[in-house]
Amino acid sequence: MKKLLPLMKKYIAFAIASPILMILEVLADIIIPYLMSRIVDIGIANRDIDYIVKIGLIMIGAAMLGILFGVLSSFAGAKAGYGFASEIRQETFKKVQTFSFANLDKFTVSSLITRLTNDCNTIGQTTMMSLRMAVRAPFMMIFALLMAFRINPSLVSVFLVSIPVLLVVLTTVMYKARPLFLEMQGRVDKVNGITQENLTGMYVVKSFNRQKHEEERFRERNDRLRDTALKAISIVIVLFPIMNLIVYGTIIAVLWFGGHQVQAGTMGGGELISFITYITQIMMALMMMSFFFMQLLRGSASVSRISEIFETESEIKEVSTPVKIVPNGNISFQDVSFVYPSSTEETLKNINLDIKSGETIGIVGSTGASKSTLVQLIPRLYDVTKGNVLVGGIDVKDYNLKDLRDQVAFVLQKNTLFSGTLRENMQWGNEAATDEEIIKALKQAQAWEFVSTYKDGLDHRVEQGGDNFSGGQKQRLSIARALLKSPKVIILDDSTSAVDMTTDAKIRRSFKEDLSDLTVIIIAQRIASIEDSDKIIVLHEGQVESFGNHETLMRESPIYKEIYESQQKGVLME
Repeated sequence: MKKLLPLMKKYIAFAIASPILMILEVLADIIIPYLMSRIVDIGIANRDIDYIVKIGLIMIGAAMLGILFGVLSSFAGAKAGYGFASEIRQETFKKVQTFSFANLDKFTVSSLITRLTNDCNTIGQTTMMSLRMAVRAPFMMIFALLMAFRINPSLVSVFLVSIPVLLVVLTTVMYKARPLFLEMQGRVDKVNGITQENLTGMYVVKSFNRQKHEEERFRERNDRLRDTALKAISIVIVLFPIMNLIVYGTIIAVLWFGGHQVQAGTMGGGELISFITYITQIMMALMMMSFFFMQLLRGSASVSRISEIFETESEIKEVSTPVKIVPNGNISFQDVSFVYPSSTEETLKNINLDIKSGETIGIVGSTGASKSTLVQLIPRLYDVTKGNVLVGGIDVKDYNLKDLRDQVAFVLQKNTLFSGTLRENMQWGNEAATDEEIIKALKQAQAWEFVSTYKDGLDHRVEQGGDNFSGGQKQRLSIARALLKSPKVIILDDSTSAVDMTTDAKIRRSFKEDLSDLTVIIIAQRIASIEDSDKIIVLHEGQVESFGNHETLMRESPIYKEIYESQQKGVLME
């Protein structure tokens, strides 16, 4: 919690006010049983109506004040607790944004979602209970004990037995339940993971008629979550009957010993009534503490999971005085090798390449040849394991990350559009882009031909994930968004696979004619998409098998020639 507590700063006034108001509420609640004993032992015993009315009005006033303090304390506690949770969620999300691809490989998407929602909410609830219940319970117990001691010191000895027994039970339950609550949060991750996977891939599930199979997979994970939750709860619920046994046992003991004292005349009937009330308050305080400790178990598990994110440092670090200007689109790979953090095998091996600014470079190779991995090193989505990657003659590690990625635009294989308007999506590339600049980029990406048909134009609504656009439309919109950055380098990672051959050719022609100074790197499965490139890189098992233009590779690269001829046969067969 030490790392998280500074996030409470914004709500510190509420965090201070809530326990203070709660203590005042406790004082109001504590005074009422004492006043009741005065009514019984003095007012009723002496048949003094004025005294009864006077003390009764004071009791009503104390009760009203208690209600007011309680309401204000609840409001302040909720404001502090859920405000704190909101700040944690914001900072956690901000931290996730700094993660490298290697960090994101460590956490699953479903786990991050659970941490940002369920875990943050749990911390908020625990904080609220810490400011209220965790204050009310001990103060109620202490004040009630003092009042009980004031009424009859000899009867207080009953608590010397009941309270230690209760504390032992409480400690045992906490020790047993905590690991189960932590495991339960992990089970929630897995249920969220399969839920997300199925909802995202619902069309595939239905097209393969695999609903029953997926229902079984979900049932398995759901049942594991249920079983873990039941284990945790079954340990916790043992506490309640034991608590009730101790409470009622204590009351019976007090009635037994106190009744004898009333008969002997050493204790008043009103005092016995108020003493039993204080016993109830003490035991209720202990029960509240048990509720709080149960919540604390869940909260501590959630804090551990959030702290794991905060303690994860991005593997990509910036130098103290980074370069902010990318001079040109020259790219150089100098003896580059790369190993994924979760692996021990080299994915890329001894890559040496020189690409000149303004060139169009194609990359081809079989599945698993590490084509995407190679280009991801250019904008530092991953860091090289060995060697250097230079952009504009400067090592990418020496650049300011934001400036590097602004000048090295990347259109990924998975094209993601965000809910909003087309204009808002395009302005991801340039927040200040005018409509004219957006339209120009859409034309260069061959997207204006369908965007122009919308009655609302750039105000056309984009659904979550761009689900109201076809695959080819999303690819062209993603390319336009990247072009709005006015980059020195643009990387198309199989980003035209869903567009037809004619549109693909138009996009490449637009790049040649309108963006001649732009270095273009195209990963493609179709040779036709890259055969007119200035140079083509042929990758095989993480190594450069050949590097040259189409004609050269047809003569010198068996792999390239085989891919080309197999695709030509496919075209002829069609």
